[in-house]
Amino acid sequence: MSVPMSGSFRRRPVPLAVTALGAALSLTALTGCGGSGGGGSADASGKVEGSITFQTWNLRAEYKNFFNDLIDRFEKKHPDAKVRWIDKPAEGYAETLSADAASEKLPDVVNVSPDLAYPLAKAGVLMNLSKDETAAKAEKKYMPEAWKGNEMPGLDGVFAYPWYLNTGPMFYNKRLFEEAGLNPEKPPENYAQLFSDGEKLAKKKVAALAATPTIEDFGRYGVPLMNKEGTEFTYNSPKGVEFMKKYKRLYDKGGLDSQVMSSSPEKAGQKFEQEKVAMNPGGALDLKNFKDNQPDLYKYIGITEAPNNNGHPNMSVMSLGVAQRSEHKAAAVAFAQFVTNQQNQEAFARKVAVFPSTKGSLDKPYWTKAGSSPEDRVRVSSAKLVKKAVNYTPAVMTDPMKTVLQKEVSKVFLGKKSPKKALDDAVAESNKLLKQL
Repeated sequence: MSVPMSGSFRRRPVPLAVTALGAALSLTALTGCGGSGGGGSADASGKVEGSITFQTWNLRAEYKNFFNDLIDRFEKKHPDAKVRWIDKPAEGYAETLSADAASEKLPDVVNVSPDLAYPLAKAGVLMNLSKDETAAKAEKKYMPEAWKGNEMPGLDGVFAYPWYLNTGPMFYNKRLFEEAGLNPEKPPENYAQLFSDGEKLAKKKVAALAATPTIEDFGRYGVPLMNKEGTEFTYNSPKGVEFMKKYKRLYDKGGLDSQVMSSSPEKAGQKFEQEKVAMNPGGALDLKNFKDNQPDLYKYIGITEAPNNNGHPNMSVMSLGVAQRSEHKAAAVAFAQFVTNQQNQEAFARKVAVFPSTKGSLDKPYWTKAGSSPEDRVRVSSAKLVKKAVNYTPAVMTDPMKTVLQKEVSKVFLGKKSPKKALDDAVAESNKLLKQL
């Protein structure tokens, strides 16, 4: 995936792609394309040799030199191995994976996010790292939550090496907090504080937020999102209904922007810049823009984490999977581990606004000591969050399922459905979609 230059992953919309990927791979699994015994070398313990393909996700334009150097160093270390780098555009990436898997041409090492890895893993076309001693021994080198991010609901094992991570800090306007009688040095840490502060801000005709709650918000509130088998969504539980009722109350009190149902990240950002919204996610580029173009706003901006009831912010994970049918699996596993080792992860993270998933990296001065620049402030603040973050979004939750939830939440705000009815309907529809994967 193209690397984000702000505090959170900028996901391009793929409303049908992941569903199509799951359908295509269900067929390939039945015809023996993947599976535990489907072609390729038996394990990753052999000699590192042969030609392998490495596919990234919209990275060539900005990082060509980095990856060419990476490959050169790997080939010098393993002279009998050759790596051919393929880079695919963001648009249609899921369809590309589907076509490659269906034609038994999935690259040996492939850039995936958990939602795209799931149907590949379910169909047996991604290597289960947990079932191979050579592949699995690298686990101790990564942060536990990053490694866990590549576990797939209902499947036994881990199906990709964690590569880079991200999380988005929350910006808040200290001046607006103070005007509402709130302590500008104590932004809300949990949802009880958020709802309370939001109502106080609303009395001053200022919205707390300009976005509807997402599945990550339900997770941060403490709502169980799925059953333990990963076969059904459960966010319509009493805890989920409670959460939705509180959000509805905040909306009715004016604590959410009046146009929240039709909002987008760009529109929410504009509202924050106009000081009509007191809190909004952001990143280093946003903060630099405030400093350069809106110095009056910049001096009032505080940086915190999004409220949560669990003590854990949300984490986004990008990973590298290995094709089960790779004919040079030892080379593929060696290269995936090479790209994601500590040295190379840290080098990549320094070039862009992301964070390494390797143990110990975030304890180093680059991620713990801030200078005066906006980039420094966001990098260090975000690194603190990443160290304790978890991935709340279920790997099986596709973009269509997220859209279903968003539409049902909007119906609650508009008074068209009760919180329970809306969440029941969202879960029922999402469970139908889940069965199609």
